[in-house]
Amino acid sequence: MLNRNCEHLSVFAPEVRSSVMERLAAIGADSGVFSSEYAVFPGFCDVHVHFREPGFSYKETMATGSLAAARGGYTAVCTMPNLKPVPDSVEHLREQLKLIEKGGRIHIYPYGAITEGQMGEQLADMEGMAESAIAFSDDGRGVQSREMMREAMLEARRLGKLIVAHCEDNALLRGGYIHDGEYARINSHRGICSESEWGPIARDLALVKETGCGYHVCHISTKESVELIRKAKAEGLDVTCETAPHYLMLDDSCLQEEGRFKMNPPLRSAEDRLALIEGIKDGTIDMIATDHAPHSAEEKSKGLSGSAFGIVGIETAFPLMYTYLVKEGIITIERLMELLVTNPRKRFNIPLGVDFSVWDLEREYTIDPQEFVSMGKATPFTGWRVNGRCIATVCNGDTVWQETKE
Repeated sequence: MLNRNCEHLSVFAPEVRSSVMERLAAIGADSGVFSSEYAVFPGFCDVHVHFREPGFSYKETMATGSLAAARGGYTAVCTMPNLKPVPDSVEHLREQLKLIEKGGRIHIYPYGAITEGQMGEQLADMEGMAESAIAFSDDGRGVQSREMMREAMLEARRLGKLIVAHCEDNALLRGGYIHDGEYARINSHRGICSESEWGPIARDLALVKETGCGYHVCHISTKESVELIRKAKAEGLDVTCETAPHYLMLDDSCLQEEGRFKMNPPLRSAEDRLALIEGIKDGTIDMIATDHAPHSAEEKSKGLSGSAFGIVGIETAFPLMYTYLVKEGIITIERLMELLVTNPRKRFNIPLGVDFSVWDLEREYTIDPQEFVSMGKATPFTGWRVNGRCIATVCNGDTVWQETKE
């Protein structure tokens, strides 16, 4: 009998709640590992992942990425378009959809690109892709032209789709690869200034006010970004945003000379981290996404300057946030469920069927990337002690992950 934290099952529609309980009972009977101390949560939803197919299957595949997601308690993800070919047309998007159908273990919703080839020069076939794309993004690259972004917003509004923005001003990067802060100065690294993120956000928010487009900001990392979005919401603009677990738990004082600490945007200052914490507490930040971005071991072995941007995180997100946010009293478990389940599904119109995960919240262990299902192993959280092990994940009524009893 599972009864701990089962009150979270109230988010399920009444017509599916009995199916959830029946599936729980069946899993428990089959495995023999369940006890009354296990918690059940609705399937988590991550609106920002990179599963690398088509084009980069040596980094991750739909099969490995979706199984890693299931191991982390996720039953729905949205995959970013920095692929080969870029999903900028019906034909190119169809290639990804075939791979999703073949290898996906959970619900996978692809983004369509905003511009052709993500080059920022010509709008992609947004109308043609609208039926199959969850939203439109050029993630991995910022749309540099104000006029191009305005054109994209008008088209997205006409189609009833969100613009999901990677906000980065290339003119302000100046070859940087970590935050332009104290660590960069002391260790002679080239820094990325905060304005390279919040400047494009400010530009886009003015365009949202002009066009009425629904707008979502990817992976915010700076205090200025939080304040801009807080103000926009107070003005009634149709804007939401996400941050990632690493920006809530790490800052640039935690950096080491290893590729597993390199991501884009970079880890910012302690002041920025605290502003993000306030943002998830007061509702300015709507959801937490992992920006799960696997690379090969070789690509992540070249230190801070030479390694590829990106870390993995979908298998560690809930244990980290439960341990260091909920157990530390920073947010409640109910607020964490809003950030992981309710808000992303509502904003992106992603339904919750018979999707849930079962957790042993008392299990304590050390994060070891060699245990990851993901092909990517680069994480700044190697060696961290966490509570919470996913025992089983059910998606659409099927068990897609189940831990073997020790």
